[in-house]
Amino acid sequence: MLALLERGDEVVGLDCINEYYDVKVKYGRLERVGVYPKAIVENEPTSSKIYNNYRFIKLHLEDKDGINNLFNKQKFDAVCNLAAQAGVRYSLSNPNAYISSNIIGFLNILEACRHNNVKNLSYASSSSVYGLNENLPFSTSDSVDHPISLYAASKKSNELMAHTYSHLFDIATTGLRFFTVYGPWGRPDMALFLFVKAAIEGKAIDVFNQGNMLRDFTYIDDIVEGVVRVIDNPAVSDENWNGKKVYNCSSSAPYKIYNIGNNNPVALMDFIKAIERKLGIEIEKNYLPLQAGDVPKTFADVSDLEKDMGYKPSTPIQVGIDKFIEWYLEFYKIHR
Repeated sequence: MLALLERGDEVVGLDCINEYYDVKVKYGRLERVGVYPKAIVENEPTSSKIYNNYRFIKLHLEDKDGINNLFNKQKFDAVCNLAAQAGVRYSLSNPNAYISSNIIGFLNILEACRHNNVKNLSYASSSSVYGLNENLPFSTSDSVDHPISLYAASKKSNELMAHTYSHLFDIATTGLRFFTVYGPWGRPDMALFLFVKAAIEGKAIDVFNQGNMLRDFTYIDDIVEGVVRVIDNPAVSDENWNGKKVYNCSSSAPYKIYNIGNNNPVALMDFIKAIERKLGIEIEKNYLPLQAGDVPKTFADVSDLEKDMGYKPSTPIQVGIDKFIEWYLEFYKIHR
C-alpha cells in the first residue's frame, strides 16, 4: 500500500480488523498511513491524516451489499485482493472461516468487478496449493490437484474461480502464490514472530518435523515489489494456449498465475540460527512431529515472474530477519 501511495496512486484500503491475531498490529499498520482507530466507522471510508490519496474502510468481504456499494462508488481501475482467512493450522479447527472469507468473500469481489467494469484483478494465492506435489522447485506448470488443508483448497478454488471470470467476462486476473512471507508488520501467528517472541521471553519454541523443514522464506519488500509489478501489468491471453495441452498457469482467457518466492529455500534450523545470531542467545527447542496440513519442503520456481516482469525476489534471510527483529523490538518497546 505504501508503495502505491508514495508513487501517487489513489488507494482505498479494506480490512475487517477481526481478532484472528493481535489487532494492535493491524491498527499499527493503519496508523503508519495516517488512519487512527478512533476515527474508524464501520462501512464508512476514513481519510488518512498523512496521505490525501488514501482512504480506509472497515468492511467484511462476506458483506455482499457493502462490497457492491464500495465498488459502485469508487469506480476502481484495478483491484488487488490480499484479504483472506490465512493459516494452514487454523483451518483444521475453524474451517467455516475459510469458506466465508476465502470463497464467499472472493466471489463477492469477482462479482463486484464484473458489474462495475473492473478489468484488472490481482489476488493472493499461496504456495500451499502445491500440497502433495514433491517436484522441486514448485512450478506453476505442476498439477495442484492434491491440497492437504482446507486453506490450500480455498486458495486453489480462488484460482479456478478467477479463471472462470476471466473467460466469461474478460476480466484480467493474476494470482500470486506467495511463499512464506516474513518481515516487519507480519502476522503474529507466523514462525518468525513466534520464535522471536519466545526467545525474548526465555521460552522454548516448537520445532516441527524434528527440524527437518525447508522453506522458501520471502521478505515482505520483495513481495511488495512483485505485487506492484503485477498490478501494473495485467494478465493477457496466451496466444500459444490450446485445449489439447495442459497449461496450468495461463489460458486463452486473460489469466495468469505466478510463484513469488525467494527461489532459495532455507533449512528451518538455519532460519532459527539466524534469529539466534541477531539476538545473541540460544533458543530452547521442543522437537515435534510434522503437523497435519504442513509440507516438509517448499521451493519456488520464479522463472515466469522473472521473464514477464523482469524481477525476482533476492533479500538474504539474515538481512530480512535482522530487519524484522529491529522492528519487533521498536514496536513492542523492548530494550535489550
